[in-house]
Amino acid sequence: MRGPLRIDGSMGEGGGQILRTALAVAAVLGVPVEVFNIRAKRKRPGLRPQHLTAVKALAALTDGRVRGAYVGSTTLYFEPHRIKGGSYEFDVGTAGSVSLVLQALLPVMAFAEGPIKVRLRGGTDVPMAPTIDYVRNVLLWHLSQLGYDVEVTLYRRGHYPRGGGLVEAEVEDPPGGFRARDYLEQGQLRGVRGISHAVRLPRHVAERQARAAEALIEEKLGVKPEIEVEWYEPQRDPHLGPGSGVALWASFEHTVMGADSLGARGKRAELVGREAASKLVEDIATGAALDRHMSDMIIVYLALSDRPSRIWGARLTLHALTVLQLLDIMIPGYTYVIEEGSEGKPFRVLIRPRAIPP
Repeated sequence: MRGPLRIDGSMGEGGGQILRTALAVAAVLGVPVEVFNIRAKRKRPGLRPQHLTAVKALAALTDGRVRGAYVGSTTLYFEPHRIKGGSYEFDVGTAGSVSLVLQALLPVMAFAEGPIKVRLRGGTDVPMAPTIDYVRNVLLWHLSQLGYDVEVTLYRRGHYPRGGGLVEAEVEDPPGGFRARDYLEQGQLRGVRGISHAVRLPRHVAERQARAAEALIEEKLGVKPEIEVEWYEPQRDPHLGPGSGVALWASFEHTVMGADSLGARGKRAELVGREAASKLVEDIATGAALDRHMSDMIIVYLALSDRPSRIWGARLTLHALTVLQLLDIMIPGYTYVIEEGSEGKPFRVLIRPRAIPP
């Protein structure tokens, strides 16, 4: 096996996404990788528990060898082998985001030798990460359009700082690759749905979040959204909590766009609902086919697909730019061209994957 690819973890946005993406792509390509300067631009550099969970999970799924896998480590060596099927279980041990762990695992699970199931414990609704409702209702829809069917079951929510959430991701028939797809138009708006939840809090918190989101969506988009209120009787509430949040998704003829927002101590429920709705309305107003988060999350799948794809994203984030640049280092034959837009603005990008035949 050739020497490892060396990836500077301080490139671009300089956070955990570089590590997650680098290890996932290395696992799919079957090449060793060394990531240094891990999370160099964060207040607490190095591996945190959620990153360590992703590393351990990828090592287990690939019979991989790892060096430097400990909290605080700024250099990690990862050498993957075959991607196995089977059942696995991992615990972040904190409120670290299981959605971010899934960002590392889902591209790899598509190439497993057989059915694969991964159970994760940790945070499902935590700041600076996609909520589990966004993952289930936006990300998974887009993956299905690429020929990749994943089921994610939410058993219990986990919020910062206590965590305690439980989810399970299952792929019954790993496709071994992804179809390419252009994301260039929204098409006709077919409806807006959502979930407003509150755990270990009064029911009115979830209801007020929902009403605020509904009012703004109806005002700006002219449609009445269907927002489910999720709440539990205190004596039957299985969550550690407390916590609350709203996730919204708009279904169009050609795409699904989403947004979310979380509650916090001292943050009014109405603000939580309006925040999620405002982000969704803002992204839809750009005319783009992908919201600001899906604009970077979909890139790795298209880079590993079977032909070129074009996407029109609501916002060219530093995350998206970093992923585009990282894949250029890691994937032989992959190229990208930003055809329109600049950082912080709507953008169009052409992605030419490695799988293009000569």
